[in-house]
Amino acid sequence: MATATEKTFYLETFGCQMNAHDSEKVIGTLLNQGYRQVQTEEEANLILYNTCSIRDKAEQKVFHRLNDYKALYKAGKRFGVLGCVAQQEGEKIFERAPYVSLVSGSASYRKLPEMLARLEAGEGRITGLDDRQTEETFETEFTARQNPYRGYITIIEGCDKFCAYCVVPYTRGKERSRTSGSVLEEARRIADLGYTEIQLLGQNVNSYRDPDGKMSFAELLAAVGQVPGIRRVRFTTSHPRDFTRDIVEAIDAYPTLCDHVHLPVQSGSSRVLKAMAREYSSDWYLERISWLKAARRQISLSTDIIVGFPGETDEDFIQTMNLLAQVEYDCVFAFKYSARPNTPALVMIDSIPEAEKAKRLQVLLDRQREIQRSNYAKHIGQTMEVMVEGQNPARAQVAARSSQNKSVNVNWAKPIAPAPGSYMQVRITASHPNSLVAEPA
Repeated sequence: MATATEKTFYLETFGCQMNAHDSEKVIGTLLNQGYRQVQTEEEANLILYNTCSIRDKAEQKVFHRLNDYKALYKAGKRFGVLGCVAQQEGEKIFERAPYVSLVSGSASYRKLPEMLARLEAGEGRITGLDDRQTEETFETEFTARQNPYRGYITIIEGCDKFCAYCVVPYTRGKERSRTSGSVLEEARRIADLGYTEIQLLGQNVNSYRDPDGKMSFAELLAAVGQVPGIRRVRFTTSHPRDFTRDIVEAIDAYPTLCDHVHLPVQSGSSRVLKAMAREYSSDWYLERISWLKAARRQISLSTDIIVGFPGETDEDFIQTMNLLAQVEYDCVFAFKYSARPNTPALVMIDSIPEAEKAKRLQVLLDRQREIQRSNYAKHIGQTMEVMVEGQNPARAQVAARSSQNKSVNVNWAKPIAPAPGSYMQVRITASHPNSLVAEPA
């Protein structure tokens, strides 16, 4: 148990991989400021929640968590809300949860040392809320990498797309890219730490624009893939508007670039896409899919889909189902539409009953499950390289992942399992809709 004078913190992360990587940088900053990380709220003097507001459920989960632990405030604990909910709600969080002392959006994390000093001096309500016009990114040499086998690098922050349903432009600010030189320097540092896999991150990662004008996104991909010691490079999330053919050419040219692309479509109906302000049609999207399918390497595809967007008709939904069948994704993240604060879709009439949204979602998920069942079965008998991520002793299996981002459970009878981050050749012996089963080759 921490003493009253010891600087200890607990941090819980909600949401996406960018939030997880932001938390790595926040943790590194706190450690550099003399704090010690602990594993439970009860042990900590400072309790932080790094939040997500992309969907209502994620936002509500944070406030439920705050309510669950508000009794700790009486024991002298301090609470902080970070991330997207903090930026979205701002000082209203103090009204909703008066025991919170710190509210900071992600664009203000570079000011954390200053905010922590004010907190330690006894200030009760501290805010770090930049408007979306900030030019600065959150770069720090103090990143405390929590993933044992994958190193994350944020290359672009923010979003300029303003899709009708999305809160990200209002919580993350405008698009601002890091220089290619700083990205490559961090990639080399990650390789020196022993990591062999790097994942490049951005709300729209392929919207990257090098401030120094030296590299396109595809050229940066290739350069990271050539850093000595790096065997795998992933990137997420791409936006169809900025997805260019040279990205596919880079994946074909450099084996270190993983043969997997996540390209959110959101809807198969061009009419709905226009209402969503996605600024592309289904034909535009399918042209980019055709580039990926024509690649020399077999590139695995995944996507995001929203069902029940305001005004979505039965015919619109059928067009989404038709696109699903045409592309044959290996993975789909599908959600019912829910209104988010500050977004243009708030003024649209959401006349689709929740029951109908749920029905459409289930129809889509059932069809996608069958597509994945067929896709994954095609791997049976193949030999592939996988990277170890962990083990499941109860099942005598090693958890691993393929270059195509597919989960592979390797039967493992030996007493000592390979270390996370190591590689092995396996032969696929069975498949499920979401995973593969293998034996060591």
